[in-house]
Amino acid sequence: MGARETLERLVVDVPDFPEPGVVFKDITPVLADHAALSEIVEALAAAGRDESGSTVVDAVVGMEARGFILAAPVALALGAGFVPVRKAGKLPRAAYAESYDLEYGQATLEMHEDALAPGARVLLVDDVLATGGTVAATVRLVERAGAVAVAASVLMELSFLAGRETIGDLPLTSLLTV
Repeated sequence: MGARETLERLVVDVPDFPEPGVVFKDITPVLADHAALSEIVEALAAAGRDESGSTVVDAVVGMEARGFILAAPVALALGAGFVPVRKAGKLPRAAYAESYDLEYGQATLEMHEDALAPGARVLLVDDVLATGGTVAATVRLVERAGAVAVAASVLMELSFLAGRETIGDLPLTSLLTV
C-alpha cells in the first residue's frame, strides 16, 4: 500500500472543528500506527533527497503544531537538523516573525534568528497545505535567515483552497490531494 492509500484509510474527517464549516483532518490514527507513520515519514523525506537517494537539504523546518510531529522524524530520516517554526510568543530568544492568513483567521509564525545558517538548504514539512499562508510565511522566515527553501512536503493538500498558487514555484510534494 502507498502513502496515499494509507492516508485515505486512516485520516478522519471531523466536521465543524475548530469552528462551524471547517472540516478538520485528524491525523492521529496515522501517528498511532507504527507502520503507517514509518511509511509517511519516508514519503515526506523523499522531497529532501535527489534521484540517487542522497540527502540534498541541511535542515528540515516544521511548522507548529502538527508539522512538528512530522518534521522531526523526517529530519532524522534525512540526517538533517530540525528547526521549529512556532506561533508568536513561544520562542525564548530573538526571532523573525511573519503574519499570514489562515483558512479561518490570521496568525503569526516565528523562527529563531540563528536557527539556520546562511545558505542552508531547507525542506519545509507540514501536515496540510490549505491556503498556503503557513508555507509562504515560513519561506519568508527561511529567506530572512539567509537560507534557501528548496521544497515543501505535506501529508495532504486541500486543492479547493488553491494553496499551490500562494506558494508560487516552490516544489511541493503532497502525499494526498483532496
